[in-house]
Amino acid sequence: MGTIIVGIGVMCIVGLIIRNMIRDKKSGKSIHCGGECKHCGGSCHIK
Repeated sequence: MGTIIVGIGVMCIVGLIIRNMIRDKKSGKSIHCGGECKHCGGSCHIK
């Protein structure tokens, strides 16, 4: 029973992380780019 509860908890956390990543991508944010183009050579296409 404990395994099932822990499994459901982990699945909920992973689901929330994925939902947050999708929301960030739709709003133009990226995991790869923090918005500081001086660190990536200016190849970010931030509007």
